[in-house]
Amino acid sequence: MLGTIVNCIVIIIGCSIGMIFKHYISEKINNTVFIGLALCTLYIGISGAIQSKNTIVIIVSMLIGGGLGELIDLDNLINKLGQNIESKFTKDGKKGSIAQGFISASLLFCVGAMTILGSLQSGMIGDNSILYAKSALDFVASIIYSSTLGIGVGLAAIFVFVYQGLLTLTAQYISPLLTSEPSIITDMNAVGSIIIIGLAFNMLKMTKIKVANFIPAIFIPIIIYLFI
Repeated sequence: MLGTIVNCIVIIIGCSIGMIFKHYISEKINNTVFIGLALCTLYIGISGAIQSKNTIVIIVSMLIGGGLGELIDLDNLINKLGQNIESKFTKDGKKGSIAQGFISASLLFCVGAMTILGSLQSGMIGDNSILYAKSALDFVASIIYSSTLGIGVGLAAIFVFVYQGLLTLTAQYISPLLTSEPSIITDMNAVGSIIIIGLAFNMLKMTKIKVANFIPAIFIPIIIYLFI
């Protein structure tokens, strides 16, 4: 768990630095930077999605995972959590972007091969090297994203702690499967990357996709390979 704890701490520190710089950036520049971040997010999503060759697995995962997420309505639950936190920070009825920052950063920090591999390696053999490398990347990302999305980016450390922590704790149980079928991680990463593409479209205000409802889809490849 040490790697995950370090990861959460650097996200909070990075967010604090970004919030300081935020006050020195004009709204015009802020909007331009935000669009640039959205385009970079789109690139990250596309580059990760095309790595998998198992198209059927990806499609089935998105359909089943999206259905489960919609049934639970994860997006609404996470939004309510963000809004409740937001109400504690905003005054005089002013509406901020804490919920948006919380959801966007949570997905960006938790979706990817480094998250999965790092957490599993940490849980199986106690090696946190991948998570430390991820922490360095998340540190830079948290500075940039918090300067435009606000304090919600720092609160994403809560989601990172729960998500990576659960992966680390369950590593010993699922590691045999992932070792025998390396393509599972590629497929999980591809599904997560497609979700990131949806997030990018939302950031560009082209769509209003409930991206959080697709989070269960990331784990469907494991179930598919178990049945296969």
